[in-house]
Amino acid sequence: MVEESDSKQSVVESVMEKINEKIHGHDSSSDSDHEKPTSPSSVKAKIYRLFGRERPVHHVLGGGKPADVFLWRNKKISAGVLGGATAIWVLFELIEYHLLTLVCHISILSLALMFLWSNAHTFIHKTPPRIPEVHLPEEPFLQVATALTIELNQALKLLRDIASGRNLKKFFMVIAAFWVLSIVGRWCNFLTLFYIAFVLLHTVPVVYEKYEDKIDPFAEKAMIEIKKQYAVFDAKVLSKIPKGPLKTKKV
Repeated sequence: MVEESDSKQSVVESVMEKINEKIHGHDSSSDSDHEKPTSPSSVKAKIYRLFGRERPVHHVLGGGKPADVFLWRNKKISAGVLGGATAIWVLFELIEYHLLTLVCHISILSLALMFLWSNAHTFIHKTPPRIPEVHLPEEPFLQVATALTIELNQALKLLRDIASGRNLKKFFMVIAAFWVLSIVGRWCNFLTLFYIAFVLLHTVPVVYEKYEDKIDPFAEKAMIEIKKQYAVFDAKVLSKIPKGPLKTKKV
């Protein structure tokens, strides 16, 4: 009887051990299965992108034809636009041609050629030129005016918030930006500054899109260092400046 009870107990223990092994094996396999799909997403979430963007560079630039031009999707169009801007800059900056003089000279030449051709077609036995009727639509100009109005209102709202003393960080950023622009304005005029910005729009985005995996780590290190320096500056200077509430006038 004792031997039978011992044999039964050993059989029960062996069965329990097998059940435990199966349960633990299933748990470990399920844990490994859950870890596999989450690892790529966790790695992808850790990737730093410049300015905290989550969309491609093409979408950040607004998409459509302007983004295609800036990113050189069509090299002929992009080269033509950049070449035209360069020709205009050379005319007005290097050759020192004035805008009003250029417009008048082009108008005189065009009108003289069309007038002579219209009156001389009977002598040269050719058909007179067909001068098309030019009519500018109102909708594009209204859209541009609306967009500019919205942007100007947002800028005025931002300047009002900064002037009220609510955000010291934005205040110092705007002051630094104006200071840098004033220094740049001493070196070059508005046309040269506009041309430099135009060239940067045609070079920086395409270079960044091509080498973003190499640029983003350096940008991450730079942002970490800037945040450290700003934290020190905030603790030593900004936190000691009293902030006054904005007083709104009652109408």
